[in-house]
Amino acid sequence: MSTTAHDRLPTSAAPPQPYQYVRRDPVEPDWTRFPGWRDVSEQQWRDVQWQRAHCVKTPQQLRDVLGDRVDDRFYEDLDEDRTRFATMSMLLPPHMLNTMVPEVSSTAAGSWTDALMADPVRRYMVPVASDRRTDWASHPYASRDSLHEHEMWAVEGLTHRYPTKVLAELLPTCPQYCGHCTRMDLVGNSTPTVDKLKFVARPQDRLAAMLDHLRATPGIRDVVVSGGDVANMPWPRLEAFLTSLLEIDSVRDVRLASKALIGLPQHWMQPDLLDGLRRVCDLAAQRGVQLALHTHTNHAHQVTALVVEAARAVRAAGLHDVRNQGVLLDGVNADAHDLLDLSFVLQDEAQVTPYYFYMCDMIPNAEHWRISVARAQQLQHDIMGYLPGFATPRIVCDVPYVGKRWVHQVHSYDTAHGISYWTKNYLTSVEEGAEALARPYPYYDPIHTLPGEGRRWWSERG
Repeated sequence: MSTTAHDRLPTSAAPPQPYQYVRRDPVEPDWTRFPGWRDVSEQQWRDVQWQRAHCVKTPQQLRDVLGDRVDDRFYEDLDEDRTRFATMSMLLPPHMLNTMVPEVSSTAAGSWTDALMADPVRRYMVPVASDRRTDWASHPYASRDSLHEHEMWAVEGLTHRYPTKVLAELLPTCPQYCGHCTRMDLVGNSTPTVDKLKFVARPQDRLAAMLDHLRATPGIRDVVVSGGDVANMPWPRLEAFLTSLLEIDSVRDVRLASKALIGLPQHWMQPDLLDGLRRVCDLAAQRGVQLALHTHTNHAHQVTALVVEAARAVRAAGLHDVRNQGVLLDGVNADAHDLLDLSFVLQDEAQVTPYYFYMCDMIPNAEHWRISVARAQQLQHDIMGYLPGFATPRIVCDVPYVGKRWVHQVHSYDTAHGISYWTKNYLTSVEEGAEALARPYPYYDPIHTLPGEGRRWWSERG
């Protein structure tokens, strides 16, 4: 007997899909569960100045917030990390801290400590020494400026890495500091292990030099306005820079980079700022320029009700798009279900396009976060087919001297020694000659992920 299309329809007895989609309404975790914020009102919580004034910068300030909920072993672990490993200083807005341990079944100190240690947001925003690798804390080829951005400065802070686009680092600070920051050599305060670089020119001179270079280089059409984080630049100064930028005929795309949409959404909900953003969006529309905002979130817990409100507010101001550029981090989100949960809540509730997940860059003391190219390829495979194509994030490897490459674009791959090779189709600003287009460029997997043969090979080489 022949089978009809109707016979082939799924039935209730069909096996479950590997991932089950469930729409989830973002909520704002109750900040009064922390003893230090027991009396904080909603009005205070929504006030950006209150948030900035109460940022957590030291272990003692963290103790003041958490009270006796977390025991001493956590703070000892934290102190050791700040002394021996941390490449970024501690800076946590209350909103960001509030996304950690959103629910704990018991108020006992042990339960809170265990929950905090296991929390995915804590793992990358407040790293502790026991998180780090004891065998290979850093890869032998790790470097402070792992993408060689400083080598490619056309003028101070303006990285000309790709043929038609540049990165404008307007300032070296953020409202919050992520432990895995790729610009750890420049951004934030110095730590016991890293003496940070400093811009030399005055801020107004640097910005003027950037604009002059863009006016003189009509081949550049795409400008990422970043830092640091543009949320730390006073809006009138940022608006003035953007207005001048939009007056350059060759500029067709402008992307504002701000994790503060996730870590300090109150910033992007200020009425005066939204009024200014509308002016800039209107100017961009008149000029035919696509103006977008790129943010950075790594876990669904970070997409709270206030983040959704802020994301919708900036879109309503006229932005062409709001996109997320996350980072794959082991112990945080290197799991297909976690990536899909995050992508769906961004797309469905915040109207933020899941755009990229970068592999964590080869900076010092980051091996516990990094994953292999093979694992990244598997994750890309596992998240395909669930989201719309335009909202399915691409997993990319940012290869030194090459740039972003989809993880399946690898040219060749020595999995035993964890060395992948990549090719490119353009020259960076520090290269000349066709030979740069003909040779492969290496990228290195974390050594602890290799088979025994590979681990021995690296150990023999120190």
